[in-house]
Amino acid sequence: METQLLREQEIIPNDENLSRIIPGLFTLYQNFISLIKSDKHSLNTEWNYYKDGKSWLCKVTYKKKTVFWLSLWNDYLKVGFYFTEATIKGIDQLEIAKEIKESIKDVKMVGKLAPLIIDISKDEQLNDLTKIIEYKKSVMK
Repeated sequence: METQLLREQEIIPNDENLSRIIPGLFTLYQNFISLIKSDKHSLNTEWNYYKDGKSWLCKVTYKKKTVFWLSLWNDYLKVGFYFTEATIKGIDQLEIAKEIKESIKDVKMVGKLAPLIIDISKDEQLNDLTKIIEYKKSVMK
């Protein structure tokens, strides 16, 4: 069963707590964070507790602009990108997994934004994520 983690406001998502909360995903999480903070991407992370969703979410930014949101689930890391109607179409041109491209075919707009949600459960998926991050950075204004 899919379960979102980090629902308790008093448990701050630091490495010590996360290694206990997601022992099976902690290495993947560390690899993921190392990748996005590397010189190649230069992204910043900021964990905040959101009372409306009653959970901790990590806002990942580049030069103060949001690139994506990260949440932790029992079996995967959930990454949520938001594109405009025009820029979501560029995802189809990337050399990434067919499943990701298929997921945007019938995407439902959230206001003026199109969500692209990816569940990351293994290191092999980080390559596709890198391509999407670079694309997102290229279309941010």
